[in-house]
Order: sequence, then C-alpha cells, then structure tokens
Amino acid sequence: MNPGLKASASGMRAQQLRIDAIANNLANVNTTGFKRSRVTFQDLLYETLQGPRLVNFQNVEAMGPVQLGRGVRVVGNARVHSQGALEPTQRMTDIAISGDGFFMVQMPDDTVAYTRDGTFTIADTGALVTQQGYAVLGLNQSPIIVPSGLVGDFSIASTGQVSVGQNGETIPVGEIGLTRFMNSSGLESLGGNLYGRTDAAGDGIVGAPLESGFGELVQGFLETSNVEIVQEMVDMIVRSELESHSNGRGDDSKCHQRSQQVNRFCSATSSGRMIFRSSSVMITNPSFPRVWKREWRLPLRSCGMCPWRMCH
Repeated sequence: MNPGLKASASGMRAQQLRIDAIANNLANVNTTGFKRSRVTFQDLLYETLQGPRLVNFQNVEAMGPVQLGRGVRVVGNARVHSQGALEPTQRMTDIAISGDGFFMVQMPDDTVAYTRDGTFTIADTGALVTQQGYAVLGLNQSPIIVPSGLVGDFSIASTGQVSVGQNGETIPVGEIGLTRFMNSSGLESLGGNLYGRTDAAGDGIVGAPLESGFGELVQGFLETSNVEIVQEMVDMIVRSELESHSNGRGDDSKCHQRSQQVNRFCSATSSGRMIFRSSSVMITNPSFPRVWKREWRLPLRSCGMCPWRMCH
C-alpha cells in the first residue's frame, strides 16, 4: 500500500477512536459522578529523505533534515477528574464530594473499589450501601452500620461523621473515609461508576474529609458529570466532518442522495416546472389553486465534481 494511504488510514482510525470517546462522554452526561475521557495522540516514525547539511561552508549555514511522517496512533484515553456540579436531591443518604477524594466500597470478593457516586441507601441490615448493594467503608476500612434500634434522623457532617438523632440526642455510628491518589487518571474503570486501583494510579492515601487535602462531604447533594455537552457536540461535528472529507466516496453518495430527493419532488409534481437557482431549487405546481400554491426549496451547494451540481 502507498505510504501516504497508510498514514491517512492511521489518522482515520485515530479519529474514529476519538469519536467513540466523545460519544461515550455524551451518553453519560447525566451519569452521577461520571468523569469525561480525553483521547491523546502521538505521531509515528519519520522517514528521513535527507539529513542535515551545510549550504554555505564558509559562513557555516546549515539546513535541517527533510523528513516525512508515517501517521499517528492513540497513546491514551485518560479520565479528566475535574469537579462536577453539585445537584440537590433532598435525600439524606445522598452524599457529594466537593474536592479531592473517592468513596471506598467493599466488593463481593473483599477487594476495595472507589467511586464518586454518592447515591447511597441503608440496607435492611443497617449497612450504608451503594445502588448495587456494596457496603460503603469508613475511615477504619470497615462497613458503616446503623444499629437496628436507632430510627431517628440520619445525618452526615462535612467531616464524614455519621450520626443518628434519637430522643434529642445525637448518636455517632461511624465515620466515612476517603481515598485519593497521586494520579487519578491511572485508575481502571470497572463499570457501575466504580474504579479500581492500578500501579499507574499509585497507592491510595486514606484520610478523613477536610483533612490533608481531602474534599468535604455535602449531604443531600450528588455530583453531576463533568461533561461539557456543548464542547463535546462541537468536537463531534468537527471530527465527523474530517471523517467525511477523508472518505473519497463521500461526495458521490451525497450527490446521489440529493438527486433522489429531486427526483421524488419531480415525480410528485408531474405537471409542475423546475426553476434552478444558484442557492436553491424551487418546484412549483401550478395545478393547485392560487390560494394553495406551494413551493419547496432544497438548499444546494456545488462541489464542482458532480454533473448535477447539486451535492451537499
């Protein structure tokens, strides 16, 4: 295959992966605690056609090498862990993190997962659990349990203290802990708004909210996704246009589609007449009464390649 075509194909594959990432961001725009991803690229090897050389020996003037690139590749799809907006829910078991940190969740295999989704509830056993039923861990790495005899008001302080009010008294039942990482983008997405630790993320640092750089907890709120829908839509449109222009058959298909539209209008107005204009096609049917006379306009632009002159 021609090296230029190979380089172009690598660019198309990379752009397709970028479009897939944008589509996933848009699909999760309403997912609680979702963090958008950003695809990064890196150029491939270069072919040196001519090395650096002297063009004027006496004045020691030199010219750089002549090189041709051979394409691009995707090197990462990193999560952007910026803060999302806080949305009120009026549920006392909903908790949002304002700042750095992740909730700790105990998985069925006794491993620990991490999440920013604070949609919690109290199970029949009294444990504070996620939507999937996983226990939320406290600062001491153990599940937070509300004793069955306590049925008062449930409250969570900004510092993570969990308490239940009963008979005018506040009874503490646990303390929610947070974990933060040196490289949050290195966490592995497990699905279900959960993350797993990897060597790239580093060792987790466990601490209490509002201490040592940790964020604070906000009861009755949830963190929305950090997806900027307008920017994602603009990126999607731009990359879709690049893909369509890189497709050599794109113009022909558009021309064929446009000609079919015109043919349908012509067959629907067999006694009508077609008036071509520089920016539109107007089809008028004189058989209608004057009061019901209608006009159809098709926006047209010519690419200079189609005999119809009616593509795009």
